[in-house]
Amino acid sequence: MKNIRAFLDEMGGYFTLVRDQYHLDVDDDDSYIDLLLFHRRLRCLIVIELKIGEFKPEYAGKMQYYLSALDETVKLPDENPSIGIIICKSKKRTRVEYTLRKSNAPIGVATYSYYDNLPEDMRGLLPSPDEIANIVAEIDDTSMGE
Repeated sequence: MKNIRAFLDEMGGYFTLVRDQYHLDVDDDDSYIDLLLFHRRLRCLIVIELKIGEFKPEYAGKMQYYLSALDETVKLPDENPSIGIIICKSKKRTRVEYTLRKSNAPIGVATYSYYDNLPEDMRGLLPSPDEIANIVAEIDDTSMGE
C-alpha cells in the first residue's frame, strides 16, 4: 500500500484509491477486485486487475462481471461507466483482440516488464527489481489468502 501513492502520482495525479481488495458481494458470492480507483477527470471507477502470468481470455469475462456489478451497485448516477485495466506479465495480441472484439465494456490489457539496468538518472526514481518482486509477492500472498 505504501507504493500505491507513488504509483497514482506517476499516473497523472487524477486517480484516487478507493480500496485495494475491494469486496463485491453479488447473490452471496464474494469477489475481490485487486485495486479500485476513481479517476477525477473521467468521473468514473477504474478497476485494475494484476496478473502475474500471460493474459487469458477468462480474465476479460471476470472484468466484465466486475464492471457490470460496479455500474449497477456502486457507481453514482452522475458518474460515467466504469473502466477495466488488466495488467499481465505478457499477452498475445491476437488472443486479446479476439477476446475483446465483441465486448462493449471499456477494457484494456497492458503488460509489465522489468530491466536489470536502468539509466543512472532514473535509478533513484524507480524501485529496484528486487523491490518490485517483493511488492508482487506481497500482492500474491494477499490475494491467495482471500
